[in-house]
Amino acid sequence: MTRLAVDVLGAEPSPQTAAPGITLRLRIEELAGARVHAIALRCQTRIEPRGRRYTKDEQARLYELFGAVSQWDRTLQGVTWAHSSFVVPSFERRIDIDLPVACTYDLEVASAKYFHAIRDGDVPLVLLFSGSIFNVNEGGLCVEPVPWDLEVSYRMPAATWQAAMDHFFPGGGWVRLQRETIDRLQAFRGRHAVVTWDEAIHLLLNASEEEIA
Repeated sequence: MTRLAVDVLGAEPSPQTAAPGITLRLRIEELAGARVHAIALRCQTRIEPRGRRYTKDEQARLYELFGAVSQWDRTLQGVTWAHSSFVVPSFERRIDIDLPVACTYDLEVASAKYFHAIRDGDVPLVLLFSGSIFNVNEGGLCVEPVPWDLEVSYRMPAATWQAAMDHFFPGGGWVRLQRETIDRLQAFRGRHAVVTWDEAIHLLLNASEEEIA
């Protein structure tokens, strides 16, 4: 039976892509040193939030995702980032290969909420693998499943995600709004001679805070 091991060598923003992404560099090894004809590999990439400590500012930004810190003993659960499929070509002993992982700044998505909240340090990840291994022997083509327990942990610098986002949204972020809300904001800008969307939202937030105070 084929015995595989996977390690993550590093991560960097994906170059020359139409949308934000991060490329994880993987090293896949066949522990017996045998040749592998090909692997059809599936990978679930998950964020494991219990794998690090959080500052008070990070705790505040994570409130929408996990609730108050007093609830974290039951709400601080893993967050799925992405599902990826790719083919590993023929290799002997080991191969280094890139795993592209798509990113989004849509703050309706749990993974984006988490990444947006973390400005420093590392993001604890776990990569869970499944799929099929293809080999050729005297009897012809043989197919076996990727071992169910094939996984690897990796601490990705938070700056990697920020760099990927800054390439597409320099100095900013992205919020999805209903058309009706956009129309109301646009009308507000016109009535108050506000130049930018940022300024319009700041004025509304300041007015709201004054009313609450």
